[in-house]
Amino acid sequence: MSHTLRTAIYALMAAVAVTAGILSGGCIKDDIPYPHIQANIQDIVAVGQSQNARIDSTKKTVTLYFPEETDIYNVMIEDYRLTPGAVVKDSAFSQPLDLSRPALVKLFLYYDYEWTITGVQTIERYMSVNGQVGSTTIDVPAKRVVLSVTDAVDLANLHVDRIKLGAEGSVMVPDLNNQNVDFTHAVEVVVTNHGHREIWTIYVDVTEALVTTASVDAWTNVAWVYGQGVEGSDFGVEYRLKGDAEWTRVPQAWMTVNGGNFHARLLHLSENTTYEARAVSGSDVGASVEFTTGMSIQPPNMNFDSWWLDGKVWCPWAEGGENYWGTGNKGATTLGPSNTVPTEETVDSNGLAAMLQTKFVGIGLLGKLAAGNIFVGDYVRTDGTNGILSFGRPFTQRPTKMRGYFKYTTAPISSTSSGFESLKNRPDTCIIWCALIDQNTPFEIRTNPNNRQLFDENGSYVVAYGKMEMGENVSEYTPFEFELKYKSTSRVPKYILITASASKYGDYFTGGNGAILWVDNFELEYDY
Repeated sequence: MSHTLRTAIYALMAAVAVTAGILSGGCIKDDIPYPHIQANIQDIVAVGQSQNARIDSTKKTVTLYFPEETDIYNVMIEDYRLTPGAVVKDSAFSQPLDLSRPALVKLFLYYDYEWTITGVQTIERYMSVNGQVGSTTIDVPAKRVVLSVTDAVDLANLHVDRIKLGAEGSVMVPDLNNQNVDFTHAVEVVVTNHGHREIWTIYVDVTEALVTTASVDAWTNVAWVYGQGVEGSDFGVEYRLKGDAEWTRVPQAWMTVNGGNFHARLLHLSENTTYEARAVSGSDVGASVEFTTGMSIQPPNMNFDSWWLDGKVWCPWAEGGENYWGTGNKGATTLGPSNTVPTEETVDSNGLAAMLQTKFVGIGLLGKLAAGNIFVGDYVRTDGTNGILSFGRPFTQRPTKMRGYFKYTTAPISSTSSGFESLKNRPDTCIIWCALIDQNTPFEIRTNPNNRQLFDENGSYVVAYGKMEMGENVSEYTPFEFELKYKSTSRVPKYILITASASKYGDYFTGGNGAILWVDNFELEYDY
């Protein structure tokens, strides 16, 4: 019995029971508890925001993103959508919000629900002086700037090449740009932005070192060596196997220089091997830093050869084996057959592959679009006709690319949800993506519109991300490869997420009935 039909029957039974009580002359007490339907912000738009809001209904938080010219102290909410029946208390969205710090907003739907609205504003801040060594440290919470210069510089008459500590349009007093300043002691400046004043303190230290090896981030076949020196110098990086006598200078093509900061991307290293690296500037040499590379690890069943049939649910692992991969089959089979299944149509005519089919399952209004998908993780449970999934398995290595084989048959988009109506009848698009995240738990996916939570490639938890999309028919198995783009070379992931879907917007129940994606022989690469 479907969730919709079951709900209707329960409602009818309740109505009959109440009517029977009235007709029998019974007394009905007003002690029926209110339903616990969480009041959620489902969509929100602020004036001047730079990208879509990030909404987390589990934590009841909204993150709004703004360019630096926005007055973050007076943000107007332009539009919003709540859970049906919910209201905003105290007219919170009818007046400007000060999002320079988190703002609390109460929603009401039978009960009060407190939401936190946070504003994120990216402001470019910088400062550089003549004779500077390395980069400038700008501590925004403490309103403090720290930098270093060589001992050959006159600290009492130091030239400031450029400085910007506030948002675009802010005013700094005194204005130090292109000025000679006495930095024998800390210098204070006042930065005013949209009527709000901040006092910044600037410290300049003297160092004897002309070049330093700042840090090394070791991956598997790649390492990143960071150095600092005097801007305009001849920078380089050298490395060697630990214990070797000779150093190897990296090619200039591996170097990136930005003022007094520089780094080298070392390639083609051996895995699980210890090396040494050092920064150089002309004839000056920084300290040697020892590092050990990681391992070249492949997740299990990347060739999709292992399957077993649990009732009518196809599972992408051997019976009794490790269920590293998951599918939406548990949800799809509540209304029809599995739509992610093994196939003998493989790239090399050996073993099996995965066939992902987007289907409308069920009958009429009791049915729903089910996008064919396979992912690293677990299908947790079904919420009505929606799914709750756990995305990710523990993983601490840093691959550089993902590759594999696919073929695809697209179909006109036949089902759409709110906000995707314009895609109706357009060709469906498949997607294959990989991400590394460093949050402490797998990522929970919820497709129910009332508490929807989907993966955001720009989320703060993302260490690296890459994807491949195709919206046309590909009749033969074709190789694909995409690079994983890292936000930082030093962040170490905790989980890996790999997902393939026959319908890019399947999480929104938007896609084409009949779209099919075949995938085979996935592989992670660890070099460039």
